[in-house]
Amino acid sequence: MYAELRETATELAGVLWREHTVYRERGGGVVIRGEHVERWISLAPTGGRNQARLRAGRLLDGGTTAPARSETVVDLSAGTAELAAVCRRLLADVAAADSPAPSRARSERPRRSERSPKPARPATRRHTSLSSWVVVLCVAGIVGLWAYTQFGRYGY
Repeated sequence: MYAELRETATELAGVLWREHTVYRERGGGVVIRGEHVERWISLAPTGGRNQARLRAGRLLDGGTTAPARSETVVDLSAGTAELAAVCRRLLADVAAADSPAPSRARSERPRRSERSPKPARPATRRHTSLSSWVVVLCVAGIVGLWAYTQFGRYGY
């Protein structure tokens, strides 16, 4: 099954991308990496005869693969053009999942340099938290206990 997957993946990679790398993954499947488009496609065997699980995802900075964003089961007896069409659809789903939602687009948000600077807190009002006072009291208690053991029993 691996030889068939490798052959299909090599043909498919040639149709999809000019620059690609095809290699075997741990589970017995085949991965096609397109570094220039920052995407990957995986063909893995399924329990069915002449079928493969097709997954697609993106490449992260440093070349690591992100988890698959979309997947489907394909029939390997279909031609390379049909498999390429399915791959393009999965890659389009990955690209759509990567683009930010319109309400959260970066261009709508002003950059930090464009925002008004935050006003400084007034220096006249300091607040010491309860935990700080507890730490100060514990340290004072330890110092007092040490002084008592050193000087308290002799009556100095």
